[in-house]
Amino acid sequence: MTVRTTIDSPLGRLLLVGEITDRGLSLTSLSVPGQKNAPAVRPEWRRDDAAFADVARQLAAYFRGELTDFDIEFTESGSDFQRRVWQALEDIPYGATTTYGALARQLALPREQVRAAGAAIGANPLLVVRPCHRVIGADGTMRGYAGGVERKVDLLTLEGALQPTLI
Repeated sequence: MTVRTTIDSPLGRLLLVGEITDRGLSLTSLSVPGQKNAPAVRPEWRRDDAAFADVARQLAAYFRGELTDFDIEFTESGSDFQRRVWQALEDIPYGATTTYGALARQLALPREQVRAAGAAIGANPLLVVRPCHRVIGADGTMRGYAGGVERKVDLLTLEGALQPTLI
């Protein structure tokens, strides 16, 4: 059974979607308002705030700067290639960044697959908890983020990977 909820966050109202399994909730999607390729709420999805209580608790602790690693069950999705790239994202430590090229080298991808790795990163259905925001351009610039580059900057600032901007 597919369930959903929304929670408020510093990134806006997050949409969480999951599957109820015999082991409990398995998160399938976490998206932000305006996100590219974000799922639209379907009428057959049942709203179940209680099912997401632990996920919401962990996200709140993360946004307060108190949690650096998530312990959330997620549903496997994507192609074998995407799952390989997404696993590499999960290995990037809190407060650190890597580049698209470094990630491709880590995965031993040929040069012609670097763009495919970037596309896989962009297709990550679990923003925030699978830290695609930690991948930046080789020159230190903030390259695309499905949730918007400003949110990527916000997340990296929260994690201490970027210094807050003084205005």
